[in-house]
Amino acid sequence: MTSGFVEPAYSRRSLGDVVPAVARALGTPLDGDGPSDLELPDAAGYVVFLIDGLGQRLLERYAHAAPYLAELAGTPGTAGVPSTTATSLTSLGTGLTPGQHGLVGFTARVPGTDKLLNHLFWDQDVDPVEWQPHPTAFARLAASGVHVASVNKRAFDGSGLTRAAHRGAEYLGADKAGERIAAVVGASGRAPSLTYVYDGDLDWTGHKHGVASTAWLQQLAMIDAEAEHMRESLPDSVRLLVVADHGMVDSPMSARVDVDEHLELRDGLALMGGEARFRHLYCRPGAVDDLVATWQGVLGDRADVLTRDEVIAKGWFGSVESQVRGRLGDVMVACRGDAAVVSTRDFAYENTLVGLHGSLTPDEMTIPIIID
Repeated sequence: MTSGFVEPAYSRRSLGDVVPAVARALGTPLDGDGPSDLELPDAAGYVVFLIDGLGQRLLERYAHAAPYLAELAGTPGTAGVPSTTATSLTSLGTGLTPGQHGLVGFTARVPGTDKLLNHLFWDQDVDPVEWQPHPTAFARLAASGVHVASVNKRAFDGSGLTRAAHRGAEYLGADKAGERIAAVVGASGRAPSLTYVYDGDLDWTGHKHGVASTAWLQQLAMIDAEAEHMRESLPDSVRLLVVADHGMVDSPMSARVDVDEHLELRDGLALMGGEARFRHLYCRPGAVDDLVATWQGVLGDRADVLTRDEVIAKGWFGSVESQVRGRLGDVMVACRGDAAVVSTRDFAYENTLVGLHGSLTPDEMTIPIIID
């Protein structure tokens, strides 16, 4: 942690290190797998249960609502940067850093255009395999003889994000908790096996109602029960590994800066992407220095405003490949505390959300890594 931010633990204990660690525990290490602090017990099979939005800090703070997971919680890990779902799910599925796989935020510019690609909804005519051309860790593990399955909502089957992040796994559609558990039990019956399962309800509830709301705490209790039931349904030869993609902070309206109320923030700005807690700013030619000065002046200590080169030098994205560089903002804004940068004109829905994530605060970056 530096200056209140948590740096990503790439190649040590980040989401991108999870599948390589599982591969080693299954006795089928991936070619080129480097050293990591994440070592898992040997097993015939692993179920990797990703709970969207369950940060380590949140689990500690509200342990009474999740007694099963809280009791097992050990040494945490980190998300990548930004701490957001599309980036994190791709790091998990590929074993790569954001600077390598290229899904660098909720939205990012398609280089050479004035358009944003929404990585969750994939709303542009962009081939996900060209956008993320590297073989996934799932596919590499399957090629080594491991049965790899992905249990997720039916609506996500064949989506752009699924193809970019998780191709190579057998897809098993399941919309409800009971269906998910049944699919996991069936898929994990083969050895060796890796079964990935995703639950997004806690994240949705946090966005809608805020963390620590009654609705969020009830949802956390339900997911805790789901995880415990999943463990009870699995044979002893299969280990359950519970992780998250990021945490969340509640951002009150008083902590938000609306660029449409500070029009000077648009001077020199061609396009704004990312998300409210971590903005990518794409500048007009020659406008970078002035834009940095203006944004720093308006935001003050509510955010760090950095150029692309400064962010790359910090290692926030890991090593950045040439085709990914143009997707990063010329300037990036990482919010501190509970601040957020919104646009009621361009991203109206985002401003209706209570819980947000994307930056490098401990509540957002630190994730549980739980083994049972």
